[in-house]
Amino acid sequence: MEIEAEKVYVAIGNDVQEGLATLEWTLRKWSSSRISIVILHADINKDYVYTYYGKIPASYVNDQSVDFLKKCEQGKLNKILRQYIAFCGQVKTEILNIEKYDESIHKRIVQLISGLRICKLVMGITFLKSSSWKYGNLLSGLKHIQQKKPNFCELYLISGGKLFFLKDENNEGLFIEDDQGAMIAKLNKKRGSFKGWIGKMFPENVKSPQFSPSSTSVDSPSIWEKCAEEIEDYFNHLVEESESGQVSDEILENNRSTELDIPINLNPTQRTEFLRVKIGEARDAIHLKRREAKESAQRYSKAEWAINLCTSRSEDLEARLNEETMKRRDLEKDLETVREELTETRIRLDQNRTKLDSTLEIQRELSKKLKSSTMAKSQSEEQLGKMIHTRAGMIQDIEKLRKQKNIMQRRIEFCRDKDAIEMVTRLNNLSSSYKEFTAEEIRAGTEHFSEHCRIKCSGDFTNVYRARINHTTVAVKLYSSMIKQVSEEEFDTKVKVLSCIQHPHLVAMIGFCTELKCIVFEYMHESCLRNVFFSNSRKKQALNWHARVDIAAEVCSGLSFLHLSKPRPMVHGNLNLGKILLDRNNVAKLNGFRLDFSYDESDIRSDIQDFGSLVLQLLTGRNWCGFLDEVNMMSEATLVEVLDQRVGVWPLQVAMELARIAIRCLSSGEGAYMGMTMVMKEMEEVRKKADDVVAGVGCSVNEFNVDSDDEPIIPSFFFCPILKDVMKNPHIASDGFSYELSAIKQWLGMAHNTSPMTNLDLEHKRLTPNHTLRSLIQDWHNKRSIPLI
Repeated sequence: MEIEAEKVYVAIGNDVQEGLATLEWTLRKWSSSRISIVILHADINKDYVYTYYGKIPASYVNDQSVDFLKKCEQGKLNKILRQYIAFCGQVKTEILNIEKYDESIHKRIVQLISGLRICKLVMGITFLKSSSWKYGNLLSGLKHIQQKKPNFCELYLISGGKLFFLKDENNEGLFIEDDQGAMIAKLNKKRGSFKGWIGKMFPENVKSPQFSPSSTSVDSPSIWEKCAEEIEDYFNHLVEESESGQVSDEILENNRSTELDIPINLNPTQRTEFLRVKIGEARDAIHLKRREAKESAQRYSKAEWAINLCTSRSEDLEARLNEETMKRRDLEKDLETVREELTETRIRLDQNRTKLDSTLEIQRELSKKLKSSTMAKSQSEEQLGKMIHTRAGMIQDIEKLRKQKNIMQRRIEFCRDKDAIEMVTRLNNLSSSYKEFTAEEIRAGTEHFSEHCRIKCSGDFTNVYRARINHTTVAVKLYSSMIKQVSEEEFDTKVKVLSCIQHPHLVAMIGFCTELKCIVFEYMHESCLRNVFFSNSRKKQALNWHARVDIAAEVCSGLSFLHLSKPRPMVHGNLNLGKILLDRNNVAKLNGFRLDFSYDESDIRSDIQDFGSLVLQLLTGRNWCGFLDEVNMMSEATLVEVLDQRVGVWPLQVAMELARIAIRCLSSGEGAYMGMTMVMKEMEEVRKKADDVVAGVGCSVNEFNVDSDDEPIIPSFFFCPILKDVMKNPHIASDGFSYELSAIKQWLGMAHNTSPMTNLDLEHKRLTPNHTLRSLIQDWHNKRSIPLI
């Protein structure tokens, strides 16, 4: 059985060198035993912050500065702890932060020893010093821990990587001795005096025989002697106040003492500067105390008096030093002048040498470049002749490929027209009566609802499956699943509503299955518009600007049909790119609209705004959902600047009109659309302008970047709005739209009294032949060399 590692608790502070020395002693002490180390580390004292002026109460600083300073201190602390853990190497190490309480740190240590039953505790001497706790004294705290700890705890005190012991002799103070008996530090009861510190800094026997004091400082020494004792008392008072608010800073190493150790090897100038620094720090501290507490005005006045007296003393001593160093400064200036002259001479010599070398190098480089340029010129002339010959051959190849392209485009368009006619014929045969499919037919067509038959939209699976029924590809939508159950009454209502809705731009229902509670729709081969826009394939590139105008007009037509349906209007409720499906010819049809007649004005308004957002996406290729405020502040010209340029060059007039319609749809103030009827009329005008641009009516070829050899795209007004195919015998109905004669007769023969495009009531059922349009279509067929049948 594996022996559990013994825990050794190591208390160390923020002094990295002392902490690493303590850890090294611990690892060496138990090198032959299997141990794990728990580092005890004091948490940051939240009552104080560390600033340029030292440690000050957090209540004197604003909250933002407190948070910033505490984050900085926490970052430093985490960096130190990571160094400690890395130093322990493979020995298992963990950190235990000692949280702050009202009692002092040495009492908290005694509580932790009893609470955690710490048997081995190694404590670095800087632990209590760097913990920044509120009460106590360093050596007295160590003595308290040593006396109050339980007997089962073994305490090891470490200083500088060595073991030491505490000793109290004759009430004269506490002594720290190492394991050899040598004294490391001592705490006397009598403190060092301010007068002695000043005496060390400025001994009276250091005088210049050449010094002659000015008239303003004759009485300065006598004033200093009279006030020395009072200043010393004030200094001791400040020291006592400082020790009452934080842990004492007694020196813990061999080379430290309880008094401020002033280096004795400083010259008078350095000593004067040292005094200036100390006096400046005292002045800053006094100014800070004055801002922090207005009630300490009397103490501040006394401190200012002491500082002014010390400053006067410093100025007197500085005057002595100025005369002593006058001659030395003059000599140093002369020497510096000579050195500068010598340096400038050397610099000029080096610069001249560098310029000469650079000139010679440039001359050599120019000679080489001249030779290479001559050779390059001859080679370029030879290559230019070859490129001219190659370009002539490429132009001939391009002409051949262009003719082949035209032939292939005509074949593709013919195939598309043929497929569209066949699809419309099949749908017309099925639309007269909706078939009720059996469950076996549905399961066979969907391969028992296989996952690979499930249709995705934007990468997400839906409850719609692709199926093959009676040699026709259809879409089967499940309305009842394990998650959501639909009653038979609710399902029958959906079937009845869908059977009453027929429009060229609404996905048509083919049949249904009562047993499985699913409805069979026509299959849209190009999936939803969201897939076309945001997939990585090239489908998005196929939707040029003209196709996007057509899609916007077709969606507007379908949405208007819903809003004008009888006996009560219907709303879509969730119009977005995922609810717009495209067939093989990129004809848009709406899907996923609400199958009920309950609505209010806000639902109609929501549909109009959704249509405006859709038009913006078609224009810019961006999703404007959530940015309605930004759109309302934009003008048509601003929107034109962010057009999607990947779909070709937008005609400016068409883009401006679409942008205006989109902004009016999204607007909620004056000028906003109140219904889809006006939107439908304006969209048809924009669509006609787009068709005119494509057909080349009223514009030059170069304006729209159309090659004169390329055949224009089929104008949209050649297509029947019902069949979506080029019309052969166009007739005008009372709504002003042209339809294929057979299609509009079938529409009227199914007891429809409304327009297939606007869903408004027809004034009459008379049909007028559109000879002008038929002549244009015949001319177009003649140019394509495809005879009319």
